[in-house]
Order: sequence, then C-alpha cells, then structure tokens
Amino acid sequence: MSIEINLKSAKSFARIGPRATYGAAMYSAIKNDQDYLLLSADLGKASGLDRLSKEFPEKFINCGIAEQSMVAFAAGLAREGFTVFASSFAPFLSMRASEHVRMNLGYMEEPVTLVALGSGLSLGYLGNSHFGIEDVSVMRSIPNMTILCPADAGSIPKFIQACATYQKPVYLRLTGAVGSQISYLEDYSLEIGKINLAYSTGDEIAIIASGSSVGQSIKAAEELKNIFGITVFDCHTIKPIDEDKIVEILNGFENIISVEEHTIIGGLSSSISEIKSNRNLPGKLHALGILDEWVETGDYEYMLKMQKLDYNSIIKKIKSIKGVIND
Repeated sequence: MSIEINLKSAKSFARIGPRATYGAAMYSAIKNDQDYLLLSADLGKASGLDRLSKEFPEKFINCGIAEQSMVAFAAGLAREGFTVFASSFAPFLSMRASEHVRMNLGYMEEPVTLVALGSGLSLGYLGNSHFGIEDVSVMRSIPNMTILCPADAGSIPKFIQACATYQKPVYLRLTGAVGSQISYLEDYSLEIGKINLAYSTGDEIAIIASGSSVGQSIKAAEELKNIFGITVFDCHTIKPIDEDKIVEILNGFENIISVEEHTIIGGLSSSISEIKSNRNLPGKLHALGILDEWVETGDYEYMLKMQKLDYNSIIKKIKSIKGVIND
C-alpha cells in the first residue's frame, strides 16, 4: 500500500473525518492484499469498517462490547503471527481495558495496534463517558507502549502502514472530527519517535502540538505570520517522545506553548515538563490543554473554544505571552 499525501487526498479525508478515514484506509489495504486482521468492540459501522466487514468477513471480527476480552484476544492472535488492529472508543480501550493492555501488550509486548476512536472531544454530545481526554496519561504509564497521534485525517493511512511493520504494541490515538483543520497538504516522511516541523515563520515562539491541535496551531501561526515568528512542531509520537528535539526546542526558544486535546495532567505537556525539569533547561513552557475538571458537553467546535484549544484561543495566548493583550 503506497501512502502519499497530496492536496486532493488531504481534503477528501478531512471531509469524511478520522473514523471514516480509518475504515477507508483499512478497506483499501485489505483490497490491495495487506494481510491485516481487524477487531472491533461492536463499533464496525462507527469505525468506518462496515463495508470491509461485509466484503472481507474473514478479515473482520466483532468482539462485542467487551474491550477487555478483545485486547486479550488480539494479543493471542498477534502471538500467532497475525497483524492485528483492534478498535474502540478511546476511554474504553485505555481505561476499561487498561489491565489487559498492561499485561497482554505492555508486559508481554505483543505487537497489537489499538486504534482509539474519538480521542479528545470529538464525540460531542455523547458526553464525558465517551471523551478520551485522560487516555494518554494512562497509556504513558505502561512500559513498552508506544503512543501515536496523527495530526489530521489525511495522515492516518500513513500511520496505519507504519504500525503494521512496527512490531511493538501501539496506542493509535485518533483526534479531530469531520471537517477538522488540515495540517499537511503535501507528503512528509513519518518516523515513529521523531518530531516533525509542521510550519515556521520565525523563532520568537515555538508551539509543540499533537493530534488535531497541530492544525489549530498552524492556523493560529498563519494568522499571526506578519506579526510574530512562530514555529509549529508536530509531536505525533507522544511516547517514546523525541527527547533530543524537545531539548533543542527548549534551548532554542524563549517561550514554548504545548497544545493538546487531552488533560494537562499526564499528557504532552507533562512529558515536556519532565524533560525540562530533569535537564534543568531554559525556555518558559505554557501548557494549553483540558483542565482538571469535567467538560461541558456540546458540539466539537464549541468545546474546543470553551477549553481554549481553538486557533483563536491559541492566538490570544501568543499575544498574551508577547505582551500585546492580557490573557
């Protein structure tokens, strides 16, 4: 499966959103003879896998609403040599099944890719029971787990291909919604564990973002390109984080903003803070993320605004840091 991002594919995948993109990418992979086995916790349609399950039933297993059993089953299949992707909504994979992830994937190191659907706030009116906003903090605490978070829907096929050959347990965190900001309009080289330079107009402020927050950060930087020099970094691998690049950014920029669609406890900002503290590095870190409180339910764009994770809020934070306005 040859994966290349271009203007047409980026816009097409953004239009249908991350979950449908996951399903479309898997359908294309299976149709092109990729030997993947897909498991779902009764979310075949919600994960875009409905068409695949009907045309290639031998490649799809519905485990029912039983994420714990699905993870254990996936681990057993991986041990037998299958390339396994298991999907469900983010909180159910990361918390309901956390003990099974810890033992079967982290401890036993079975190379299963867990596809966390609807991470962040994208499930909107389904509410806090379905929001995946603590999942990184849980998965980060499990040894041997890799955490990946694509910046946009168009990048998802590239990540699927990378996970299939990675041979390690992966938590693939899909953020954003239908019509979310596009981060990449042309192809780029994906290397697990390495931060990407996503956008740059100068070195006054660095933004380190993950997932859907990359697109919001790029839009904010574009709006301010004639005022401030801003560089946006895409930290698509949250664990193992690119420590060398984080050190370089903390040494090279006076002000750094981390942006993530996740609680500020245990996620990207915590990872950066740990490096900064352990190395006694300069650079002032400003963390934008979901505060330690329950989130008011609403549509996706409304919740981003309320949590100060939309591009306008990022603009206000940058202006506040530069002393143009009071935060």
